[in-house]
Amino acid sequence: MRSPASNALVAIAAATASAFPGPATAQDTSNDAIRRELDAQQLRIQQLEKLLAEQTELLKQMRAVQPVAASHPVPDTATPSQAPANPAVLPVRAPSAAEATLNPPIVASATAPAFRVPGLDVSGDLRVREEFNWSDADARDRWRSVLRARVRASYAVTPSITVGTQIATGDPDDPNSTDITLSNFDDDLDASFDQAWVRYQRGGFTAFAGKFPQIFQRTDMVWDGDVVPEGIGAIYNTQFGSTRIDARAMYFVIDEAAAAKDSDMIGGQFVMATPLSSSLRLSLAGSYYHYRLGSVAGADSGDFRSNLIVDGHYRSDFHLVEGLATLNWAGPSPRWPVTVTADYVRNLGSAVSSDTGFNLEFAAGRTAERGDWRIAYNYSEVGVDAVFAAFTHDNVNIATNYKLHGLGIAYVPAKDLVLDLVFYHYRPLDAAYAGTNAPRDWLNRLRMNFLINF
Repeated sequence: MRSPASNALVAIAAATASAFPGPATAQDTSNDAIRRELDAQQLRIQQLEKLLAEQTELLKQMRAVQPVAASHPVPDTATPSQAPANPAVLPVRAPSAAEATLNPPIVASATAPAFRVPGLDVSGDLRVREEFNWSDADARDRWRSVLRARVRASYAVTPSITVGTQIATGDPDDPNSTDITLSNFDDDLDASFDQAWVRYQRGGFTAFAGKFPQIFQRTDMVWDGDVVPEGIGAIYNTQFGSTRIDARAMYFVIDEAAAAKDSDMIGGQFVMATPLSSSLRLSLAGSYYHYRLGSVAGADSGDFRSNLIVDGHYRSDFHLVEGLATLNWAGPSPRWPVTVTADYVRNLGSAVSSDTGFNLEFAAGRTAERGDWRIAYNYSEVGVDAVFAAFTHDNVNIATNYKLHGLGIAYVPAKDLVLDLVFYHYRPLDAAYAGTNAPRDWLNRLRMNFLINF
């Protein structure tokens, strides 16, 4: 593309060339012909003068808007009346590297977009909790303050490949909690990387490798929300009309041993979600989790928890079959959707008859916008070896062999801020496996949570 100056030179050359007469023909030898030639030349001269004036004015305007080095200022010869009505449409050259260094661009904060790296997504949350524990007989009353902080980030390397990580507070040796009890004479908080993964996505296929977010549909009865699997996982989904089908699989590395059999889990899940009407949707999930616990060298008391232990090893094998059903109703208004969930699990490898568990839950409302409310109630009964206790929930002090009532209410006073109150009322399910707990003593836990998302 020619610059305005080049265009001006071309125009001058063309006009100058056309100002000289060509060879006269026999019909152009009269005085009238000469006068016509002189008139044409005069017209061309006037057009040339006008063109030169326009190009000179354009060059002045360009100098007025071009950035220049501070050490070499160029006088601004343009007056306000000469300034273009819309300077943005003028062709302006890009500043050189030296000019950019001397005169970095200044952007008004009132109109500048927020800082953002393309492909980078950063989020997190902070939760402050007050917790009260009491019982009828065998447990002392306890009040504690608890803190949790998490920051996560993901970066899209390509349209198909994303890497991600999460930093969270909590004991790095505890897989099912990122909470920290405020104590220990004001010691600093423990924090660690509890996620580091790479994800591949193409069409309906997604694969993870590393230490990645949970891919299975779940309730806390089988998988605590803080448990982060490590190994590889994959999801494939497809659509049949209005019905969505998911197939999910995972190889979970639990404990790798140099001189013994490893501990791991191979699991799979099929999920079907289909609308029953314009406002009603049903989701069904069937899962199988096959644990092979050859090594327990990396386990501690927080991993064994309430499963049966003999000579430092699990008494039962854990081959879990689970069925999960969720019914969603749009509700009387967008702010009050209703969800009913039923979860059933059985351990086919249990060495005792206490090998089943179930959880029923009802919830109404949401926590998405300011002014939202949500209420929920759940009831659970879980046998002592019905689930693998190392990865089940830690909402109460008994990880398995419990009967539990849970009631929660949440309110959103402002965007990204949630206040909720949760009450658990529970006791041992089977007196034979009550351990240090009084078999018929109901325990109580009340939690008040202040949660900020960002």
